[in-house]
Amino acid sequence: MGFICPKCKNPLSFVDKSAKCSVGHSYDISKYGYINLLLSQKSSKKRHGDDKLMAKSRREFLDKGYYGHLLNALKDFSQKYAVNGGDFLDLGCGECYYSANIKEHLDANGIEMSFYGIDISKDILAVGSKRGGVSLAVASASELPFADESLDIVMSVFAPSFDDTVRVLKKGGTYIKVIPLERHLIELKEAVYDEVYLNKGENEVLDGLTLTEKLTLEQTIHLENNADIDALFKMTPYYYKTSQKDQEKLTMLETLSVLTQFQVLIYKK
Repeated sequence: MGFICPKCKNPLSFVDKSAKCSVGHSYDISKYGYINLLLSQKSSKKRHGDDKLMAKSRREFLDKGYYGHLLNALKDFSQKYAVNGGDFLDLGCGECYYSANIKEHLDANGIEMSFYGIDISKDILAVGSKRGGVSLAVASASELPFADESLDIVMSVFAPSFDDTVRVLKKGGTYIKVIPLERHLIELKEAVYDEVYLNKGENEVLDGLTLTEKLTLEQTIHLENNADIDALFKMTPYYYKTSQKDQEKLTMLETLSVLTQFQVLIYKK
């Protein structure tokens, strides 16, 4: 089905260097290949989504394979619920580490799906576009630029859940959601902060969806150098909430073993 116009909800067609609907609304395609469908750019924050530093750090860290166990689980679930010829949305796609690798995995197994990714950060989509295979748009997860019941799979990795997810999922469609558990990255926090707080739990009940499967992944990863420790820290929200004094504690570390705790939740509509 593809992207729809956020103003009139008609399908978008790609012509030359823009995306246009039948009414005449037009959206430029950036030099990186994504389109900007976020109607409101108003924000009281200095940063709109993940910035260039977070995007660079995330790519450097993830490409080392430290979260490979999570990626493998997502590949398995995606293949299990894939619909040949269907549509897959990575909601809050970041730099497309998961979606691009899942698409490659499905392609290798003879399953063709059209992949889409949305994020509110232009900087991170510029990095994600380099992976290829995923059609990208700057858009809000609360107002998804997709028609009602048009998507077979929606995936969100550490992204908030919104009611609009239910709207765009087909009947029988699958929502794959990944959340961090309470002790995720606990050693990284202990290395930085004098007082450490555990992650808060999330409500597993989502209106309009039925939780059908749950998988907990717990694995200790061994960061082999200070550059990898630094990349992990800078790809998290902690970096911008931490004083310079506390940040400097990490510069003294050459290696660090860190617990990762993920939970993969599978919902059906």
